[in-house]
Amino acid sequence: MGTRAFFLALAGLVCFVQGLGAQTRAYRPAEAGVGISFLVGDPTGEFSRFVDVGYGGEFFGRYPLEPQGLVSLRGDLGFLIYGYESSRVCFDGIGCRVQGRLQTSNGIFFGGIGPELALPLDWMRPYVNVILGFGYFSTTSSVESLWGYEDQLVTENLGDGTFSWAVGGGVEMNIKGGRTPIDLNLGVRYHENGVVKYLTEGDILDHPDGSITLFPIVSEANLLSFRAGLTVRIPRGGAPEE
Repeated sequence: MGTRAFFLALAGLVCFVQGLGAQTRAYRPAEAGVGISFLVGDPTGEFSRFVDVGYGGEFFGRYPLEPQGLVSLRGDLGFLIYGYESSRVCFDGIGCRVQGRLQTSNGIFFGGIGPELALPLDWMRPYVNVILGFGYFSTTSSVESLWGYEDQLVTENLGDGTFSWAVGGGVEMNIKGGRTPIDLNLGVRYHENGVVKYLTEGDILDHPDGSITLFPIVSEANLLSFRAGLTVRIPRGGAPEE
């Protein structure tokens, strides 16, 4: 899915929300919300030449800025893991009588805030949003026991941060009412990270003397993220009586 096609789809979603607003007055009272989502990241453009699909999670919160809840301020914090390697290792001075597991993860951490426009109907809430913030690309290596105990040593091999913006949309559909309403949240977002330095699987070469050589990639690192999760609504002034 190209960037132009995505923005055309987003414009269509905005028109859809506006059309619904013109046809109904069934707004629910303005509500704050917090939620968690499972993410699938799909690299686009130059980034897709080096990286496959990634998986992660996201936490978010929003607060309405006017009585009907049409405009809110939203904040997001999340991560995507796009690469992982694991191998057994021995230790100098001990040999292989005691072994560990060397794990290397390639990830993206992101966060930001921005406005969200929505149509908060009684049964669903279509929305679009823009997020301004950061993206941090990090590759870390750690050693843990073969029995899965906590990591004993952790080292960041390479990290690079960038200003990031994102635009997306989706819909929240009510699945539980009562004092603590819960919505199913489905959405998609385009992340513009610009040019970033990062590592992928196989970009760290280990030498017999214990030293390493890094082979970083420098490219655009834009992607689409698809999310599915749950939103807990928090009515203003506390939960309503059943």
